[in-house]
Amino acid sequence: MVYRNSLRIVVDILTIAKDADSEKGVGITTLLRKGNISYSRLSRLLKDLVKCGLIEEVYAKRGVRYRISDQGRQFLIAYSRFEEFAQSFGLRL
Repeated sequence: MVYRNSLRIVVDILTIAKDADSEKGVGITTLLRKGNISYSRLSRLLKDLVKCGLIEEVYAKRGVRYRISDQGRQFLIAYSRFEEFAQSFGLRL
């Protein structure tokens, strides 16, 4: 079994938010299910991602939703480039 590190979990959450409807954002239930992460860990992570500017909170009738910010998109691009670079040396992130 391969465990994900914290950075990989962040990338997964950002990717889920990116793939969701960019206007409406994604709900916490979808992030929990697709991200395969506990509620308490996701709550802490979302606070950190919002604080860092990688995720934006969208207030809707049925609660808070989350969408990726432009800075979050740039982070994913940079991570992807670094992952390719590391793999070219035989390293796995």
